[in-house]
Amino acid sequence: MDMKLGGKTVLITGGSKGIGFACAMGFAAEGCSVHLASRSKETLEKARETIRARHNVPVEIHPADFSKGDTVRAVVEAVGHADILVNNAGAIPRGDIFGMTEPKWREAWELKMFGYVNATRAMLEKMYARKKGVVVNIIGLAGENHNYDYVAGTTANAGLMAFTRAVGSKSVDHGVRVVAINPPGTRTDRMTTLLRSQAQQQWGDPERWPELTKHMPFGRPAEPDEVADLTVFLASDRASYISGVVMTLDGGQAARH
Repeated sequence: MDMKLGGKTVLITGGSKGIGFACAMGFAAEGCSVHLASRSKETLEKARETIRARHNVPVEIHPADFSKGDTVRAVVEAVGHADILVNNAGAIPRGDIFGMTEPKWREAWELKMFGYVNATRAMLEKMYARKKGVVVNIIGLAGENHNYDYVAGTTANAGLMAFTRAVGSKSVDHGVRVVAINPPGTRTDRMTTLLRSQAQQQWGDPERWPELTKHMPFGRPAEPDEVADLTVFLASDRASYISGVVMTLDGGQAARH
């Protein structure tokens, strides 16, 4: 299926690894010019080299901390011509209401919650002026499966779901779509590092980490490419009548609870 994305430009936050990097590869494969933003210049450079080695598309990097509003606005100003924004940067630590102190909670939300809001606001100003564009928010399943031991993440994700629906319901009046994806536990480096540590503690063998995913649908976590494929589709003209919705990509996990 031709996604009709050739020649378009995408800005991906948290784009140097994990789901963000998989999205970058997916858009590059469709012929998009790719702009990657994350905190680490080293991982950004590595990601750029990998994408360029596989796809003949322009790739630009933007070392930036998206927890800072002024930094967000500066990056968006530099890539204001982007047709697509993928908000993906942000990892909120686990912890219950007592474990997540106010400083920890605020620090986590500055990147995941306000990073998404600030980037969307800044990019919508550009997109509204052009009467076209798409914003895809990669959020997380905890926004649906509320988790006491991940209270800051659960609350942020639920808020970003509401944010997507509210903004996406009216952005269409300006020719712009805003959508979101809730992925479950996904086989990123961050996840496998955590599971390897758990397997080491439980069995003394980090290589047994896949056994810790057997309870998941299909006996495995989601793959980054599976999230990326849905992201590319939602950003394409093939999804031109989809806005203000949150797509759940979880193998049915949310419905089990």
